[in-house]
Amino acid sequence: MSFLMASKTTTALTQSRQWGRIEVFPSAVAAIAGHAAMRCYGISGTAGRGLRDGFAELLRRENVDKGVDVVQSDEGLVIDVYVIVQYGIRISEVAHNLQETVKFEVERSVNVHVLKVNVNVQGVREERS
Repeated sequence: MSFLMASKTTTALTQSRQWGRIEVFPSAVAAIAGHAAMRCYGISGTAGRGLRDGFAELLRRENVDKGVDVVQSDEGLVIDVYVIVQYGIRISEVAHNLQETVKFEVERSVNVHVLKVNVNVQGVREERS
């Protein structure tokens, strides 16, 4: 069982089977990873790539896939997640938990090995009650 993906933007992961073909687009994998990230303790949300005027853009829940890049390598998927963390929580622990959660959810959902999950902390946000 192997998937192929040539580009990170529009080419689908393709798996041929006895009864036909399965295609999973990188945007679907990004959505899975983004929703997994949103469920992690200490994550305020996903962020747009890069900063605008020195500030990270917190993405709305329906756009969580915009804060995730998915790239196919020879050994598996490499996923970059851009997040904003909650103030006062140990960033290293949040990032490690995020890596494990995203890896597990993507591998469970798509059945493709995840080689790396890179966590890019774009900002820190104080949660309001």
